[in-house]
Amino acid sequence: MHKKTLTVLLSAALTAAPALAQSVKLSDNAVKVGVLTDLSGVYSELSGQGSVKAAQMAAADFMAANPAFRGKVQVVGVDHQNKADVASNKAAEMIDRQNVDMLVDMPTSSAALAASEVAKNKKVVAMVVTGATTALTNEKCNKYTFHYAYDNYMLANGTGTAVTQRGGKNWFIIYPNYAFGQDLNRQMTAAIQENGGRLVAPSDATPFPNTDFSSYLLKAQSLKPKIFGTMQAGADLVNVVKQYNEFGLKNQGIGLGIGLLFETDVAALGQDAFAGAIATVPWFWNLDARSRVWAAKFEKAFGKKPTWAQAGVYSATMTYLQAVARAKTDESDAVVKALEGYSFNDFFARNATIRPQDHRVLLDVHTVQVKPKAQAKENGDIFTRLSTIPAAKAFMPLAESKCKM
Repeated sequence: MHKKTLTVLLSAALTAAPALAQSVKLSDNAVKVGVLTDLSGVYSELSGQGSVKAAQMAAADFMAANPAFRGKVQVVGVDHQNKADVASNKAAEMIDRQNVDMLVDMPTSSAALAASEVAKNKKVVAMVVTGATTALTNEKCNKYTFHYAYDNYMLANGTGTAVTQRGGKNWFIIYPNYAFGQDLNRQMTAAIQENGGRLVAPSDATPFPNTDFSSYLLKAQSLKPKIFGTMQAGADLVNVVKQYNEFGLKNQGIGLGIGLLFETDVAALGQDAFAGAIATVPWFWNLDARSRVWAAKFEKAFGKKPTWAQAGVYSATMTYLQAVARAKTDESDAVVKALEGYSFNDFFARNATIRPQDHRVLLDVHTVQVKPKAQAKENGDIFTRLSTIPAAKAFMPLAESKCKM
């Protein structure tokens, strides 16, 4: 079977379990989590099979802590190929044919928006972790979709503010020409301007996916901005940074501004290729002792250290399952009610609250700087934390939200 159409069914239960307590009512006598993700494309390393494993781990940990659910939680992983039409079709198939109760992950904003619309129409909870567009909690919000981990406002509010305040006043930005990049470009431009910076030329849209960014780098050389801003992600970002270094922009005094950065991006080229770059992340594996304990467990199970997206999938899956336990059912309206306004604090989401009005999950986030390899204390020691942005200040204020549920 072709890899792109491969559907992976993973059961988190390895042994038979006693019958559920009569007080808990589950459709099909099970809770089914659908990981709608990129299993074969540009985001497969940062999300992909690692996200499926993270959800499976959350299911196993939840069942271990809740005997009434033992053997009753399953995880289904499906490839959406980073295409909105495929995401829509696959989401519908999982819900209609595999009786999935909840969708999670959804990298690529266009795919996340498409899956969210399906979730709304079919009244199934969707926890978007890796899709970034703020439309999910604004004009495209709905009763059944929750936005976890991060979004473009958070990225721009953190990175755009930090870089501009550190002297990066003049920017030239490129962005991938689809929902994520278009939204991040708007948010980043606003953050730069609000902090006294400016764009030296209008931002340029690039094809998605893309491998050749030479024309944009040559333009940056001629414009001579203080910061070359790249809003690409995953394999596209890796290609931008590789060519940025090959063209010698850093040595020409043109700094690098990165909109969205994952650990796998840095690993692909090595830390020195990214050294000094500032980013905003919701979590990283060696943030503190709690993070390191979970990361070690994930690495043992998966063979690699987790990205913050994969850690976010675990947290989102666990948060959903705990809401099912509180509601004593997987009926979506009851689970939504159990999620709205819920406050929690786990290894990933610190000081977290689910804002009921727009379903934005608020949590502490961190501005970080990539260390040179010589400063790394161990393999994967990538980030130096510069600051922590409290949950209440990290995301779009409710007064600015256009959400109407």
